[in-house]
Amino acid sequence: FIAIRVFRACTELGIRTVAVYSEQDTGQMHRQKADEAYLIGKGLPPVAAYLDIADIIKVAKENNVDAIHPGYGFLSERSDFAQACADAGVMFVGPSPDTVRMMGDKVEARSLAIRAGVPVVPGTDAPLTCMQDAKAFAQTYGFPIIFKAAYGGGGRGMRVVREYEELEENYQRAYSEALAAFGNGALFVEKFIEKPRHIEVQILGDKFGNVIHLFERDCSIQRRHQKVVEIAPAFQLDPHLRARLHTDSVTLAKQVGYENAGTVEFLVDKHGKHYFIEVNSRLQVEHTVTEEITDVDLVHAQLKVCEGQSLPDLGLSQDKIRVNGCAIQCRVTTEDPARGFQPDTGRIEVFRSGEGMGIRLDSASAFPGVIASGNDLQGAASKMSRALAEFRVRGVKVRESCQHLTHTRTHTHTADTHTHTDTHTHTHTHTHTHTHTHRHGHTHTETHTDVRE
Repeated sequence: FIAIRVFRACTELGIRTVAVYSEQDTGQMHRQKADEAYLIGKGLPPVAAYLDIADIIKVAKENNVDAIHPGYGFLSERSDFAQACADAGVMFVGPSPDTVRMMGDKVEARSLAIRAGVPVVPGTDAPLTCMQDAKAFAQTYGFPIIFKAAYGGGGRGMRVVREYEELEENYQRAYSEALAAFGNGALFVEKFIEKPRHIEVQILGDKFGNVIHLFERDCSIQRRHQKVVEIAPAFQLDPHLRARLHTDSVTLAKQVGYENAGTVEFLVDKHGKHYFIEVNSRLQVEHTVTEEITDVDLVHAQLKVCEGQSLPDLGLSQDKIRVNGCAIQCRVTTEDPARGFQPDTGRIEVFRSGEGMGIRLDSASAFPGVIASGNDLQGAASKMSRALAEFRVRGVKVRESCQHLTHTRTHTHTADTHTHTDTHTHTHTHTHTHTHTHRHGHTHTETHTDVRE
């Protein structure tokens, strides 16, 4: 999805686009949507191909690409990739390499938050050096605790420990998961907050020190530490807490000289106290709901900021950002409820999506992210329920998941209901791609999107 999302924005801005693709993705839609497309990682599996920094930079230089949009996933939060772009004279559509590095190091980001006066969950100030560090922390703060990957996110490398006997096993599992996902098994540990809300604030900065927020999203409905449903703005949030979340996010971003789009994530406990957890220095899957309620095209803004335009030039001053209505995003995927929601594969024989007024489908393949917008939460939820009920898929297990999500929309997200991250929803999706992009007379962009003049 993200590659096509970026390509569409580039086309609207008069920017020519260049896609990169692996051997296994020859027939993918993002290749067809770009003005040009080039193979990377020949002979490699797809993930390895999209992590091949040298090959991506080679394509960019050989084709006069001016900028690379990293999308999300893969290399989007790798400071070495951002630095490789800079070294090659190619603009990176995102924060500076130093900022990506600081935000990607969860321990350093935590230290920066503390210096900025932003509350954090009690935790270690450096990556764990051994099991004894974890034992000492547990003895000081008590259980439950949570291991987290020091150099990654997305729910991988996270393990909750509720008693001493589980400590060593979960330490080893978290280490192995982090190593496999991020190439670095370093962990840190925090006190685990029971049943929190997960609230994130969308930020946008330029090259002149201006930073604004575009309000917040509630991402509390998760499964296996993966977001399932996102809502903007967050519902039933104390006005003073909402304002503090916005202020803390902008303060932290200004402290590091943040440029381009990013997200500051918080946990909110049952007492209404908020705690910083991380900054995602990239565009996120759920940016769509923020676009729906603010009428700000975040990808357009990313590209224009990368070109050197200021937020005031773009008409994006804080006093001009307003919330209009409510938006919900649901992620659709192929999972089989009869097998514990394990991924299902097969040939899609019939596909029909839900559409209509107030429904946005963002997809790069058959299964989209579904975004519903309404005047208020109940209106958006009703449209989402209707759209999901209209889905017809034959050949893979997905319809039951949609029905379950419809149930969630109807019964969980009403104005008198509270949700937290222990809510066990049984549907979720994930999509990611890399692209590249060009442009006549302007800067261009790579998702792995490359852009060039």
